[in-house]
Amino acid sequence: MGVFRQVGEFMMTGAKLHAQWEIENANIIMRDKKRLAILGLLLIPIIIGGIAFAAGDMPDYLGGKKAYSPAFFTMGIFISSIFIGLCAGLITGCIGAGGGFVIAPALMSAGIKGILAVGTDLFHIFAKAIMGSTLHKKMGNISVALAVIFLIGAIVGATVGGIINRVLYEINPVWSDTFITVIYVIMLGGLGFYALMDYLSSAKSEKQNEEFHGKKSEGADLGSLPKKLQAINIPPMITFDQNLIPGGRQISAVFLVLSGALVGLCAAIMGVGGGFLTFPIFVYVLGVSSLTTVGTDIFQIIFTAGYAAITQYAIYGFIFYTLAMGMLLGSLLGIQIGAMVTKVVKGITIRGFYAMAVLAGFVNRFFALPAKLASVGLIPLPKTVGVVLDTIGTWLFFIVISIFAIWVIGTFIKNIHLLKGEAH
Repeated sequence: MGVFRQVGEFMMTGAKLHAQWEIENANIIMRDKKRLAILGLLLIPIIIGGIAFAAGDMPDYLGGKKAYSPAFFTMGIFISSIFIGLCAGLITGCIGAGGGFVIAPALMSAGIKGILAVGTDLFHIFAKAIMGSTLHKKMGNISVALAVIFLIGAIVGATVGGIINRVLYEINPVWSDTFITVIYVIMLGGLGFYALMDYLSSAKSEKQNEEFHGKKSEGADLGSLPKKLQAINIPPMITFDQNLIPGGRQISAVFLVLSGALVGLCAAIMGVGGGFLTFPIFVYVLGVSSLTTVGTDIFQIIFTAGYAAITQYAIYGFIFYTLAMGMLLGSLLGIQIGAMVTKVVKGITIRGFYAMAVLAGFVNRFFALPAKLASVGLIPLPKTVGVVLDTIGTWLFFIVISIFAIWVIGTFIKNIHLLKGEAH
């Protein structure tokens, strides 16, 4: 339990900070006519695909079975992708913590193979980052030196992660699904149980609400681990934070490359972009200020997610573009609604919903795991038992997520007059 708590606390920090980037990105896109026009152009293939689907002839480049063997397009799956993106956006906007954790499990529950869910999620993150990430460059918060060295490791890690997923898929698609499911069980288990304990302890004292949503801080103070790492002189040394600390600070490129490799590996295997890891690693391990971390991470995530999506999945046919656009549409709308709901709902309430949402994802993958382990011969289990467990996990997941979505949207509609008043 102690390991789960530590993993959960680490990821919760990253999830909150990564959500701030998601919300900012969505605001930039939705409030800019040029970006909305680009989004409209991206949707043209979806419209063509809908017409072709109605005519019974789905073009290969839109997800026909010839071009993408794991992909099968139905209008139901496309609508599911919008709903999944909407729910992830509602979680991100309303709670201020990353909702992207539920995307791959949700897609897999909707019938999408794990490797395709990962590739599609990466492409969706890449598209969103490309469309929205310019603000911090204007603010001068990007350390190019940090980002470039970090990207060297990220590219290596993403390559390894992509190869692992593809090799497992080539051996047996069920092996790939099983591996991805195990990773998500560990990750969502750690994050979910930490979020639940955090909620239960905070229910007694609501003083920590502000802390949950993230305080603004330059992050110039160093912990013991960053001090030790920065004291190790292994050339080349990279200088950063010159605008906050006289002369700046230095860290060995070796630690940056290793950190980048870990982020790239997780991004390519799980399809979450790696941003939830970059924030806590930069601030709490490497000792980079939070201001520099935000700008630098936005810079690197475009390349990490883009590299992983294109070179590890797209060219091998493991991206379902129609689903990516559906998730993008849903998440942009969900973030806007969720962010407004925070103005009329107590923080402790939405904190509880977040714990429920993450634990629902954990239960979903946990219940799906026995059938997958049995399919590859790792455990003995009657097929009917595996199917029943998988079905229970799927229903529990979508029921909880749907309740959360209905509650947030209902709260938004109920308080829309108050929110309009605040806007004016």
